[in-house]
Amino acid sequence: MLRSLYNWTLDKAAHPHATWWLALFAFVEASFFPIPPHPLLGLMCLAEPRKALRFAAIATLASVAGGLLGYAIGWGLYDTVGTQVLAWLGLTESFPQAVCYLNQYGFWLFVAKGATPIPFKLLTITAGFMGMGLGMFLLGSLVSRAISFMIVGVLFRLFGAPIKRFVDKYLGLVTAGFIALVIAGFLALTLLGGGDDDPADRCAAVATVPVR
Repeated sequence: MLRSLYNWTLDKAAHPHATWWLALFAFVEASFFPIPPHPLLGLMCLAEPRKALRFAAIATLASVAGGLLGYAIGWGLYDTVGTQVLAWLGLTESFPQAVCYLNQYGFWLFVAKGATPIPFKLLTITAGFMGMGLGMFLLGSLVSRAISFMIVGVLFRLFGAPIKRFVDKYLGLVTAGFIALVIAGFLALTLLGGGDDDPADRCAAVATVPVR
């Protein structure tokens, strides 16, 4: 079923209204849709490299908007809709750990995780559940989604179709390197702070959701 859904998503790259499909998939992926919009974005950029930055910007803004839906699910509908969404996506066991990590590291962890292959929807629902400040949530979403999508857009805009194989193989490494630069100062401060009680160790062992 997931493979069929993936192929159906990619088919929309050739649709006359492909940009609207891209915006829709970026929006729903930020809250409940299982397929990331990156493959569709890549195909659209491959077809029209000159519009790559425009496509990436559309995906970024639509994903941030969709993140607000995920936030709303976590904030007001966690006990009903939220638990069902997490169960359907197979993220129920990851949720308590996500709450712990986000509580420990806040904004910077949100930015770092939001720009990686870790499901963005898990972060948006978690942030809403925790009542993360809306301004901080929007800023973190914008930065993380811009990193994730604009790297694809910039590479295609600069190099066109020949960059496709590089993007397919090394996008994860490029993204990880960029994130490392963004949060290098934060990590340095964390290491300098030291301490025997490592929050990462505590969070890895968390198995229950805290009571709000």
